[in-house]
Amino acid sequence: MGKTMEWKTECNTCRTHLADLLLDESYVDGHPEIAEHMAACVECRTELEELQTTIALLDEWTAPEPSPYFDVKLRARLREAEALEPESRWSRMRSFLLFSTGRRLRPALAGALVAVVVLGGGGTFAGLYGRTAAVAVQASPAVNDLNVLDNNAQALQQMDQLLDASDDSSAPPTT
Repeated sequence: MGKTMEWKTECNTCRTHLADLLLDESYVDGHPEIAEHMAACVECRTELEELQTTIALLDEWTAPEPSPYFDVKLRARLREAEALEPESRWSRMRSFLLFSTGRRLRPALAGALVAVVVLGGGGTFAGLYGRTAAVAVQASPAVNDLNVLDNNAQALQQMDQLLDASDDSSAPPTT
């Protein structure tokens, strides 16, 4: 198990130097440990050969010539774009918000969020808002009447219970 970990470490080290090996053939002379590993490891050697083949194919490739009418079409499109009415601020703002990555907007949004937190929810902790005194709510006359009736009903129930208890105690005991 130790050897496989060693090989993986060497392979990872070798893969970090693949670009140097591709671009500079004398790089191996200065790093004999990489040359030894490339000679011993089939996977790394295969990967280097595949990359060399890809680079060779890219060297042979030539870019296609543009269409003979490319410049004419480009100038026509530029004239059309210049003739168009300039966009309004609203449409430019809308397109910026829809199509940009928002990297320029992020600091402003972060600042606005901090302001909302401090002034909104965190403002009371920071002492920015004064404490309001509790306002006593006056009960309406109807509520007062209902409270009186409820108290009267409770008083009547207690009186009935007292009368029932006194009737039981005044009755002669049965033998």
